Amino acid sequence: MTPNHSRIIFAVCILLVGAATFLAGCSLPWRTQATPTSNLTQVYGTLAGMITPQSTTSTNQSEGTASPTPPAPATVQPSATRMSTLTTSNVSLTPPVPCDQAAAGVPIDVTIADDTVMEPGEAFTKIWRLENAGSCTWTLYYSAAFFYGDRMDAPSIVPFSQIVLPGSEVEIAVEMVAPLTPGTYQGNWKLSNADGNLFGIGPNGNSPFWVRIIVSDTLPGTPTLTPTQTPVITPSPTRTPTPTATPPVQASDTITLAPQDLIDLDSLQLQSQGADLGYQAGVNNYHFLMPMSPTLLGVYGSLEPGLETCRTAIMSSAPIAIESLSIGTYLCYRTDLGATGRARLVAVDTTTFAITLDLLTWELP
Repeated sequence: MTPNHSRIIFAVCILLVGAATFLAGCSLPWRTQATPTSNLTQVYGTLAGMITPQSTTSTNQSEGTASPTPPAPATVQPSATRMSTLTTSNVSLTPPVPCDQAAAGVPIDVTIADDTVMEPGEAFTKIWRLENAGSCTWTLYYSAAFFYGDRMDAPSIVPFSQIVLPGSEVEIAVEMVAPLTPGTYQGNWKLSNADGNLFGIGPNGNSPFWVRIIVSDTLPGTPTLTPTQTPVITPSPTRTPTPTATPPVQASDTITLAPQDLIDLDSLQLQSQGADLGYQAGVNNYHFLMPMSPTLLGVYGSLEPGLETCRTAIMSSAPIAIESLSIGTYLCYRTDLGATGRARLVAVDTTTFAITLDLLTWELP
């Protein structure tokens, strides 16, 4: 480069600097502040992104150019929190089943329906059928307990003789005696758990179950007098009374039973095979006469029953607590072969808990 060329270039640079200075001094008023220069590459990239969707492009075969493919519609996935909320809101919570609760069986009154008419002093066995509607098992420490009303000579507590699982039924037998005074009498009962807490039946599990009888105002054997005309007495020939036939007896004996003994009431033999009745010990020093199905047993009272009386007596498969019976009490039974019989409690040994029974089984007709 020649010196002249250098001078020319220097002069041009001086002119350009002066021109730039002149233009800066002549700027318009509304451009008082300098605007930051944007990166053109970034601007072009932003514009391209706004015009062309970020998706896979397909080639237009007819024109040979690339055309954008519309994006697939987005699927909205519900969040985990919302799903949890929807699931929880549709769940219906079931209240827990109480531990101790009873329900009426079908029927609840196995014997002695409400307002049954009784004679003064008549002994009877009230049997209820109850269902374990709770979530706890009724053990041998559970019992039926007198709640309030007329107890009618019944024991205040009658313990269970068997374990009752939830959903199962049990028959509870209580020995009672009708009062001597005519009128209506009702005794209300509940169940008692192992801790002595009472519970009953009904929706809330606190309603008692009861027995209600009507004692008649007519004494047994008292004839009803009806006004009539004065009878004319006509002599009649003397008749010899016909003797009443004594029903034939199949077996009779006085037998002592120890706890866990089994007896065949048809032969009155102690044995394990074909036994009709068992004598078993429970908890809290209670002991039970346990009929073996299909044998039936029921309490009659203090008077000795005959064959026909026991045939029509109220009996069931419910166990009977010895501690609820008085010495001299009669019971009626029906064996597995269909024979009818009667038993009398003669004695109870309070040391060994052995019992003595006077047994009699009549022949089948």
